[in-house]
Amino acid sequence: QVQLVGSGGGLVQAGGSLRLSCAASGRAFRRYPVGWFRQAPDKEREFVAAISWSGDSTYYADSVKGRFTISRDNAKNTVYLQMNSLKPEDTAVYYCAAREAYTMSTLNDEYDYWGQGTQVTVSS
Repeated sequence: QVQLVGSGGGLVQAGGSLRLSCAASGRAFRRYPVGWFRQAPDKEREFVAAISWSGDSTYYADSVKGRFTISRDNAKNTVYLQMNSLKPEDTAVYYCAAREAYTMSTLNDEYDYWGQGTQVTVSS
């Protein structure tokens, strides 16, 4: 069993930066791909970024490519999402998720464990 705790959200002005963290319990986490998703008010949850279990491979949604960076430190059981050049449209609750599989995925339904979400608000 894996438990995830997301943190690092907050209020920032457009153009600013935030770093989200996803801390996990259980050593199994180190073998799982991890994704970040977000959900804005009245919108469906959408994929943001994913990283392989080793950290060697990453994948991003087009809307954040070049601005966000996902990384992981398996020794600390933590995955990060560095968000730069933030825009008002990045405002959402951000969730981290882990998948009991070898490959990354962009689909909500293919993740097995979810964090509680952390609010990111970008003001214009």
